[in-house]
Amino acid sequence: MELTVIGCWGAYPAPNEATSGYLIKRGELSILLDCGSGVLSRLQNEVPLEQLDAVFITHTHADHIADALTLEFAALVLMQTGKRSKPLDVYVYGEDPDKLGFQFPECVRVHPIDLRQKVQIGELTMEFSENVHEVPCCAVKVTAADGKSLVYSSDTGYCDSIVEFSRQADVLVLESSFYDWQKGAMRGHLTAGEAGEIAALAKPGQLVLTHFPHYGDLRQLEAEASSRFDGQTRLAFGGMKLNI
Repeated sequence: MELTVIGCWGAYPAPNEATSGYLIKRGELSILLDCGSGVLSRLQNEVPLEQLDAVFITHTHADHIADALTLEFAALVLMQTGKRSKPLDVYVYGEDPDKLGFQFPECVRVHPIDLRQKVQIGELTMEFSENVHEVPCCAVKVTAADGKSLVYSSDTGYCDSIVEFSRQADVLVLESSFYDWQKGAMRGHLTAGEAGEIAALAKPGQLVLTHFPHYGDLRQLEAEASSRFDGQTRLAFGGMKLNI
């Protein structure tokens, strides 16, 4: 299983970059986790859109879903021109899919995410866990047939559920929206130190910090998380690839 970071910024993309978007590949299978601003353009550097099998949207804040409706138009054009042979499956958590503005069910099949149900796509199993956030939001666990696993937190405040959900994951991609001096500034997001504390309890193979603020020195986030977690800690970046 290969992870490619398409975008890692919170709120809005930095120049020529993107907000939340993470591509999972396993053989010929390609799955996108979140589709924020700038993701659709950068995604095409990694996979032709006609080969994308599914998209999972963890919640409906714009920095996680902004490019999803544009992706629907891509699916429409690709099917009209014969480049894409089947509709794209889009799984969404937290809202009635009928209210999100998708218009072409013959090109995009929209499914609500049920936390109680796993989703099997080829050799990959998707599981979900409720987060603490301003709107309904879920973390996603991707497990391959060989047992290797990735957990992507999406947006969350500190909670026991993300610790339990992430235990022993090979890779934990965990939001780090604030510096430690900002602890308590906003409910529903983590400081870097809190991200390190979660990793210290969950014990993943490695911690990847993401969902960055647009100010300060991001290396400070890495240092603050590493002060709590003694395992490998890395900062995400656009184009980052990890073999899991």
